Amino acid sequence: MFRSIEYIPDKKCVKIIDQTKLPHETIFVELTTYKEIAEAIYTMKVRGAPLIGVTAAYGIALASIEFLDEKIEIFTEKLEQAKTEIDKTRPTAVNLFWATQKMMKKFYALKKTDKTVDEISNFLVEKANKMAEKDVSINFMLGKNGASLISNGDCVLTHCNAGSLATVLYGTALSAITYAFREEKKKINVISDETRPRLQGATLTAFELQYQKIPVKVISDNSSGLLMRLGKIQKIFVGADRITSDGVFNKIGTYMVALAANANNVPFYVVAPSSSLSLSETSVNVKIEERDPFEVSNVLGKTRIVPEGVDCLNFAFDFTPFDLVTKIITEHGIFTSKELIEFYSKKN
Repeated sequence: MFRSIEYIPDKKCVKIIDQTKLPHETIFVELTTYKEIAEAIYTMKVRGAPLIGVTAAYGIALASIEFLDEKIEIFTEKLEQAKTEIDKTRPTAVNLFWATQKMMKKFYALKKTDKTVDEISNFLVEKANKMAEKDVSINFMLGKNGASLISNGDCVLTHCNAGSLATVLYGTALSAITYAFREEKKKINVISDETRPRLQGATLTAFELQYQKIPVKVISDNSSGLLMRLGKIQKIFVGADRITSDGVFNKIGTYMVALAANANNVPFYVVAPSSSLSLSETSVNVKIEERDPFEVSNVLGKTRIVPEGVDCLNFAFDFTPFDLVTKIITEHGIFTSKELIEFYSKKN
């Protein structure tokens, strides 16, 4: 797959794929201001926790370019304002806050030196670029680790999109599937939940897997339990937007898949970079994003399927407790929930 985000030095801009146009059009958009970055995250031109994080980092970097002519006091205010506005775009994916905090920590450290505003801006752009490259290497390791759990002949179910489009490159859950197929030459099939209401499984995951010539079929979200019961699914791989000390936040519908997997003894794996970990929190600390009900009442904003005057609910994420999760895969290995908490407690 192609990279989902890239910094263009000559233009001092960030190039992204407008994911709201896929799979019918592949349109690249150039963003030059932090407000454009914030808008792209909010409207889901970019989405997926790791990609949101890297995009947010570039938002701080672009803000530093925008306000190069300001004195350091105003420059600082503008960067803080940019962080605040970017942080408000998506409340559930922890990678967003992780990235803006790392960028501002770098800024405050540079501010204490004798660096000029121009030099500080260059360092912030370099920091965002390094975060993007690290995302690529981490995702490759996620794929390698996760692929070890996939057997030749498996049919793997995935929910939403946790592929290259959700990261800079490779993906999280789909990275494991891709690595097993391309690097280990395993014969596997994939079933992708459509993932209402924005249909990222149907539009994005199917697009990625078809592009890579990996066999895929799309199902309605209410079909996965039956397929598990019929023995047609051997493994389930999903991503994560935030992992707390008691479970996993991921795209709405993940919890229902996990319940069905548990009832049918199908292994349920979560694949996520360590930047998605928020182990100092419990689920009660996390705000679940609610989006415009229009996304539910209208299919892809084009066809209304709900009678006028009927309200809709549109939670973007749900919570899956650890007792429904078989293993969690990060760039550092494969863990039970208990092992995960112990490992990262020592590491931190």
